[in-house]
Amino acid sequence: MPTAHLDTFAHDNLPPAALQPEFLFNLPELQFPEQLNCATELLDRHVREGRGDRLCVRGPKERWTYRDLWERANRIAHVLVRDMGLVPGNRVLLHAPNTPMMVACWFGIVKAGGIVVATMPLLRAKELKPILEIAAISHALCDAALVQELEGAAQCVPGLRAMRCFNTAGPQSLETAMQTQAPEFDNADTAADDTCLIGFTSGTTGVPKATMHFHRDVMAICACWPRSVLKANADDVFIGSPPLGFTFGLGGLVLFPMSIGASTVLLEKAGPSQLFDGIRDYGATVVFTAPTSYRTLAARGAELRATRLRKCVSAGEALPASTRTLWREATGIELIDGIGATEMLHIFISADEAHARGGATGTVVPGYEACVLDDDGKPVPPGTVGKLAVRGPTGCRYLNDARQQAYVKNGWNMTGDAYVMDAQGYFIYQSRTDDMIISAGYNIAAPEVEDGLMLHPAVTECAVIGVPDAERGQIVKAFVVLGPDVAGDAAMVKTLQDFVKQSIAPYKYPRVIEFVDKLPRTQSGKLQRFRLRES
Repeated sequence: MPTAHLDTFAHDNLPPAALQPEFLFNLPELQFPEQLNCATELLDRHVREGRGDRLCVRGPKERWTYRDLWERANRIAHVLVRDMGLVPGNRVLLHAPNTPMMVACWFGIVKAGGIVVATMPLLRAKELKPILEIAAISHALCDAALVQELEGAAQCVPGLRAMRCFNTAGPQSLETAMQTQAPEFDNADTAADDTCLIGFTSGTTGVPKATMHFHRDVMAICACWPRSVLKANADDVFIGSPPLGFTFGLGGLVLFPMSIGASTVLLEKAGPSQLFDGIRDYGATVVFTAPTSYRTLAARGAELRATRLRKCVSAGEALPASTRTLWREATGIELIDGIGATEMLHIFISADEAHARGGATGTVVPGYEACVLDDDGKPVPPGTVGKLAVRGPTGCRYLNDARQQAYVKNGWNMTGDAYVMDAQGYFIYQSRTDDMIISAGYNIAAPEVEDGLMLHPAVTECAVIGVPDAERGQIVKAFVVLGPDVAGDAAMVKTLQDFVKQSIAPYKYPRVIEFVDKLPRTQSGKLQRFRLRES
């Protein structure tokens, strides 16, 4: 397919074809044209077909129609090309909380043929630096409230050539630059297999992995799970808690509602309290959040019954059967569970309300195939624990990363989850097969937390694991060896917790710290994490 990318970095750093998974396009709705720009399909199409006046996106101060968003995205695309020198294929860091302006930037980048690299707003400079380096970021659009951390990261990375801040005034702001630009823009004529976004996910080693997704991948996830499982309509109002830097949030709060001409509500802060207020005040009908949030919201079940809420999606971590029951009894609504992965872009195993089964994630989503394999890569019989493998129209493409060989085996994407499949084809989650800590929907790599702790002068050694927690699924626990004459008391626990929050995203901090005299190691000095889990 003829690419529109003049900067070929993304294509040049794709995994070799032999190391990529098998891709399936078996459904009629997965037959895509050779040339495809997902911004044209998700945004421009509604304006072109006469739906420009429909409500599209709302925030506390914004209420934009599809035409409003379209015009803003077009002006941003012009700024990127004319003022900032972007050429198709350049990578653009998008660093912001969930706001309408972040969505406008996302579409502006894609329209111009750029590649969006959206990051979570809580990331610190230390965490942004490897993202800038790995993705070879050349441009950045940043919420003004977060620019300090980005500037701190950029000081150590020479490749960032141009940056604009938004949600601010002044002559150098993105909004000021937009004022002189035309409200129309000719979208880049990208190929369906041109990369349009790079999503970063934590690695168990602490080194983030960059997952590459094409324009056709974005449209593929809109054609599968939302149509077969979610079954929302154009009059629905979407809301949720996941950041748009998570593909879970991008799909649930932007791509899926816009694919059907619905509207979405974006909250900069979306804890259970803010989420409840948003559901009530905006008349939201579809919510995306993690099990932890549903457990808290269930206490207001009577009030939620009086709202327009009708569909509730749980993902990001395993859904306990008790949480499903609690939510159904509190609200009268059956949860839609699902498992996805940044590598796969979104959900591939799920079940709608009518087919939900307590304790089971669901069945494979139409368009995908899934199975459970043993250590030799052979399918195991129903009822047997094994490794979850999946393939479909999306799949893992790490950017220049040797870990591609571990994630893709014989054409299958190996998710790192242990599952059982029963005789009816339902998949039941067992555990992770790697050392990733998943807490309240966030992926946390133990080495990141360990590095943060080791920067404190009182810490001699430390090790981090995930331990079960009734509210969050797992929490981070640190085993810490202190220096001589340092008291391992409650004050030191708080000191270390606060210290870690200053260097890495706050959600990664160790909620439990146990002071020990030494860590369990092999004769060769290798840390024995399994012994810590047994303690």
